[in-house]
Amino acid sequence: MSKSNKNDLVNWELVATNPRDKTWDWKDLFYYWGVNIQSVIGFSLIASLYLIYQLNTLVVLFGSIIGSILVWLFSNIIGKPSQTHGLPFVVLLRTSLGHKGAKFFGFLRFLVGVFMFGIQTYFLSKSISYIIRIIFFSIDNESLNKDIFLFFLSGLNIIDWFSIIFVIILQTYFFRLGVFYSKKIMKFSALFVYIGLIFFFLIVFFNDFRLTSSVFLKNLNFANFATTQNIIPILTVAGTIFAYFSIIILTFGDFSKNLKNEKELSKGNLTILLNLIIFSFFAAFITIGSDIFLKDDANSIVKILTNPTDIIGKFDNIFITLVGLVFIIIASASTNLVANFIPSQFTLINCFPKKINLNYSSYVIAVVGLFIGILWLPFFSQIGILAFIDTFASFFGPLFGLMVTDYYLLKNKQLISKDIFSLEEKSSYNYSNGWNYTAVYCLVLGFVFSASTIWNFNLMYFQPYSWIIGAFITSLTYYLLAKK
Repeated sequence: MSKSNKNDLVNWELVATNPRDKTWDWKDLFYYWGVNIQSVIGFSLIASLYLIYQLNTLVVLFGSIIGSILVWLFSNIIGKPSQTHGLPFVVLLRTSLGHKGAKFFGFLRFLVGVFMFGIQTYFLSKSISYIIRIIFFSIDNESLNKDIFLFFLSGLNIIDWFSIIFVIILQTYFFRLGVFYSKKIMKFSALFVYIGLIFFFLIVFFNDFRLTSSVFLKNLNFANFATTQNIIPILTVAGTIFAYFSIIILTFGDFSKNLKNEKELSKGNLTILLNLIIFSFFAAFITIGSDIFLKDDANSIVKILTNPTDIIGKFDNIFITLVGLVFIIIASASTNLVANFIPSQFTLINCFPKKINLNYSSYVIAVVGLFIGILWLPFFSQIGILAFIDTFASFFGPLFGLMVTDYYLLKNKQLISKDIFSLEEKSSYNYSNGWNYTAVYCLVLGFVFSASTIWNFNLMYFQPYSWIIGAFITSLTYYLLAKK
């Protein structure tokens, strides 16, 4: 085998992080988890849960805490190998699946990540287009009726086209520099968005603080909390919260590899509880308070708005609307970075280690994301593409189960670093010409159980726990088949 071929798995972005560069601490994970929950989807999810369970705040809060404990537990488990060895998720996957298996199944993470990046970019561009329309309307309230703004292509007019292209360029420029630079973005975004939440909290609170606070306290429902009827709702909320975070757990190693030590990892992951409690409080209070603020009727909490864009759109104040949109843009962009863009970078680079670097991978993600964003409204949203994305994501739980079983139970936390980047036939992780067929079989088996909660109507009740079900099935079968 030539020297060139021997190095075909090596890429500067995929090699182990230098111990001197492991500078992240628990505060950086606080910002990381903050960014992941501080999105329009996160706000709407939390607010919707309060509405679904009739504003029983304690049920939703307690269920959210249980869900976040599960996220903390699984993130610690999957994050420790990357922190110890300084390797991103997809490189560690080579030790369990072989280098070809890691490329194939890692590419599934790329597909999910880039599709979600494109969809998130579309909705992010809508906030930009709202700002542009507000500015045009403020200058001349008839300007938006001109012919140039009434011509639509792919469901987008000239403002929408400018917005989505602008958002793609802006994200690519800031995101292309990799995970180390992203730490600055996460810190700024998390703190900035919390300031925004405080800002809107004060607006609705001081509108009529006695009325708002009394309604909020009333909906804590202390008296009705400790009943057997609340067990199923609490477990459902916990599963929903876990499902929300499950897409990022698998690739958490892309970030944990930069942490100083395991103590910082465990302590930092605990901040998910803190972030969720803080964010839940603001989401619930702003949702309830805004309803009172807009309707001035404490006894008519029926059609509560849960989407922050809809909420700020109801305020008859251009300044508040513009400020709110700025906060939404920053929150959505930073979530797009950590949940979709960076994992897509690593998994794409792993597919072509010798040909692609951070810049090239960023441009590929940008082009594909732009294509998806443009076609989201007229095509992808019409064919139920999210069900197919969820199906691809059904591999994430089984992949987790495979990796942790292989690392902790079969390899006893011991890895041979040089073999991870080796194509030699005698390499410990070459398996059968780059494939670990036993692992592939167990993955497919776990996938069948996980995906069945999406496509089998009778099993849809278990969908919030599909990730855990798939992880358990794969973990158990792989341990039984692979243990010598």
